[in-house]
Amino acid sequence: MQTKRAGLPLGVWALAAAALLAAMLAIRTASAAAAPADVLPSALRDLVTLSLSVFIESLPFVFLGVLISIVVQVWVPAAVFDRLMPRRPAARRVAMSMLGVLLPVCECGNVPLSRGLIIRGFTVSESLTFLLAAPILNPVTIITTYQAFGFDHGILVARVVGGFMIANLVGWLFSRHPRQHELLTPKFEASCRAHGDTPAAGSRMRRSAVGFAEETSAMLPALLIGCFLAGAIQVGVPRDVLIALGGDPIWSVLALMALAFVVGVCSNVDAFFILSFGSTFMPGAIVAFLTFGAMVDVKMLALLRTTFTTATLARVTAVVGLSSLVIGFGVNLLA
Repeated sequence: MQTKRAGLPLGVWALAAAALLAAMLAIRTASAAAAPADVLPSALRDLVTLSLSVFIESLPFVFLGVLISIVVQVWVPAAVFDRLMPRRPAARRVAMSMLGVLLPVCECGNVPLSRGLIIRGFTVSESLTFLLAAPILNPVTIITTYQAFGFDHGILVARVVGGFMIANLVGWLFSRHPRQHELLTPKFEASCRAHGDTPAAGSRMRRSAVGFAEETSAMLPALLIGCFLAGAIQVGVPRDVLIALGGDPIWSVLALMALAFVVGVCSNVDAFFILSFGSTFMPGAIVAFLTFGAMVDVKMLALLRTTFTTATLARVTAVVGLSSLVIGFGVNLLA
C-alpha cells in the first residue's frame, strides 16, 4: 500500500499567514508611533509598508476571484459551457482568452478562477490561456491604459494585441503536452479528481461556503508570502540602476520587465504607476512592463504555485518573458 505523504493542514498555513500579517501590522504601527526616534531601521519600515500596500491592493481581487470561481463551480450548469464554448481546440482557447472581457478581475483574482475552471473540466492549457489573457483583455485594464497613454506610440494596441498573442501561444504550447495533469501540483490534481469522482454533497449554499473556505485558505498564505517577497526585493533593488538603463532599446525593456516582476502592481492600475517613467524609458519598455507584469510577477508566482508545478511555472515565465522582450524591442524599433 502506498503511504500518503503527510502535510500541514490548510488551517495551519492560514494561521501562519495571519500571524505574519499581524506582525507586519504591529511593526508598521510601531514605526508610525516612533516618529523622530527612528527606533526601527528605515529599510524594515519600507519593507513592511511596501508588503502591506501590495497585500491590501491585491486582497479584494483575490476575494472577487474566489467568489466568481465558486459561482462557476457550483452555480453555473456544465451544459452552459458545453453549449457556448467552441469544439475546436484553437477556437476554444481564443474564446477562453476573451473571457476577461466578461470577467474583469485582475491577475490576483484570476488564479482562484482558473483553478475553478480546471475543476470544472477545462484543460490546463485552456486555463492557462485564460489566466494570462484576462488581466490584459478586461475592460478595466483597457480603459485605465487608455486614460494613461491614449494611443501614443501604440502602447495600448501593443499591450492588448501582445497579451492576446502571448496567452494563445502559451496555451498552444501546453496543449501539446501529452499528460496535462502532470503540469499540476499533486495536491491540486487530487482535489480535481475528488471533485470529479465524488458528487458534492449538501445544498449549493453549503457547497459554496465550503468551497470559499477551501480556496481562501489556499490563496491567502501564498498571497501574503508573495507580497512579502515583493516588498523585500523592492527594498533591495536600487531604482537608480533601472532609470540609468532607460534610454537603451534593449536594456530599457529588460529593466522595466525586472521592475514589473518585482513591484507586482495590479493590472487594473499599473498603467498609472508606470506613467511617471514615460519620459525616462522608451515606449517599448513601457509596453513590456504592462505586458509582462500583468502575466508574471513574484506575487503571482506565489499564488500560482498552489496549482502548477515549479517546472510548469518556469516554462510559462520563460515564454512570457521572451515574448514580452520581443514585443517591447519591436515597439522601440518602430517608435
